[in-house]
Amino acid sequence: MQLNKVHSVKTIDRVAAELGETVDRIFDLAIDMEPEDGVIWVYGPGDDSVIAFSPFGIENLRELIDMDNEHAR
Repeated sequence: MQLNKVHSVKTIDRVAAELGETVDRIFDLAIDMEPEDGVIWVYGPGDDSVIAFSPFGIENLRELIDMDNEHAR
């Protein structure tokens, strides 16, 4: 039996601030990521929800940012 080893996640706002990116850019890059890529949706009361990333997800985002920057050149 495999156990989930993720012990914490960071919200998109925090990740954007840490990476020096906008929330909109992070969202655009992350929208096609899957849970196995380190992204999850966290649901609160009512219709509130926020995208969050595991440490592995943040590393994947860094790679996506680098690839996007290279593509833009």
